[in-house]
Amino acid sequence: MIIFKKFSFYVSIAGIILAIILVRIIQTPAPGREFARASAANPYPSTIATSGIIESSDRNIAIGAPQAGIVAKVYVKVSDQVKEGQPLFQIDPRELQAKILTQEANVKVSEANLIRLKDQLARLRSVSDPRAVSQEDVRTRENDVLVADMQVLAAKAQVEETQRLIERLTVHAPNNGTMLQSNIRVGEYVAANADSPVMLFGTSNSLQVRVDIDEQNASRFHPGFRAIAYLKNNTQTSFPLEFDRIEPYIIPKKSLTGASDERVDTRVLQVIYAFNRPIDLNVFVGQQVDVFIEDTKK
Repeated sequence: MIIFKKFSFYVSIAGIILAIILVRIIQTPAPGREFARASAANPYPSTIATSGIIESSDRNIAIGAPQAGIVAKVYVKVSDQVKEGQPLFQIDPRELQAKILTQEANVKVSEANLIRLKDQLARLRSVSDPRAVSQEDVRTRENDVLVADMQVLAAKAQVEETQRLIERLTVHAPNNGTMLQSNIRVGEYVAANADSPVMLFGTSNSLQVRVDIDEQNASRFHPGFRAIAYLKNNTQTSFPLEFDRIEPYIIPKKSLTGASDERVDTRVLQVIYAFNRPIDLNVFVGQQVDVFIEDTKK
């Protein structure tokens, strides 16, 4: 009995010591979180802080398919420098090529019919005795020749129309630039009204920043304000922005940064800034930037 009481006493002491240790562990403050990079520094006493996205100076061009079909050829790949008028891709033209064979045959039939009617008219006119042929018959033959002549022109127009539709199936570069994105492969089916562009095209040598200013701050903005931009997660290097233009129409915000506190129902004023590509910093179309716009209006 005495041994059992001693054992219970030691167990109780051990429990108390363990409880004290657990309380101390719980009350110990967690080590502070260290961020790999500090947030971008605001260079102005009063500022409009926002975000933007880098794009081509003439805005990125979403290349679409002229009609639904199978991709027959792709002439360029991503990052290729292309010139205005250079072919980009082609939709399978075999259906139209088969159609044009029938249309070309119709042209020959129309031409043969025109020759036949012209020959009949020539025979009527060759009759020397005016009493043998009525003038009404001659006028009817003349009208038949005119109709047949128009039928030949219509048949040829159908052939030319189909030829142009075949040419339209080969999509060409709208201007000089860089192929930024390609979403098609040979043999794939593409729709004419697809949600995403078949190709994304732009002039990556000349860039701009499309800045989204919250509509609540839009009235504070002035084109003469200075502005500076930082790439995301790079607070060591900044580059100045030069005001280019305002797109004076408030629209729902589409370029989201992914921040947890970001509202998705925000409406924004879009302002375009030009900038010189930094020599010691790689920037790419589609990158997001933190933008600080000087606010000197009090």
